[in-house]
Amino acid sequence: MVEVFKTNVQRIIDTNYIIAVIKRQFPAYKINFDLEDCDKILRVEGIDLQSNYIIEYVNCLGYICVKLE
Repeated sequence: MVEVFKTNVQRIIDTNYIIAVIKRQFPAYKINFDLEDCDKILRVEGIDLQSNYIIEYVNCLGYICVKLE
């Protein structure tokens, strides 16, 4: 399963931090950002993906994260 999220993350250093935080809780997830995209895409792939937790983690770090439908 793959989920795509719109974020307001601007810097690569921030993406690395966010990925590390998510991977601590969900080590099997494949996670990447596309900062070239106008929506600053966060893409997460995994089995039994828990979108609400991803959104909550990113929001708690001070960033906007919205699931794209």
